[in-house]
Amino acid sequence: MARVTVEDCLEHVENRFELVMLSTKRARQLATGGKEPLVPVENDKPTVVALREIAEGLMSYEFIANAEIVEDEPLFAAFEDESNEAV
Repeated sequence: MARVTVEDCLEHVENRFELVMLSTKRARQLATGGKEPLVPVENDKPTVVALREIAEGLMSYEFIANAEIVEDEPLFAAFEDESNEAV
């Protein structure tokens, strides 16, 4: 198991605050089972896997945002009637 450092991750994000927000969202996706990891899990916790994905340049806000949009689309369909207008 390779150790992940903040410096490794900061090469791929703007600052530490963005790193915290991005890793939190990704770890939550992994922990709830909604998304597959992009790196081998190697018996690591979701937070470590999220940081490893960021350090390897595999995770970005665009990736997270696209995943959230796709997940939310079916929810809106339940509030529309057949004429495609809000109920």
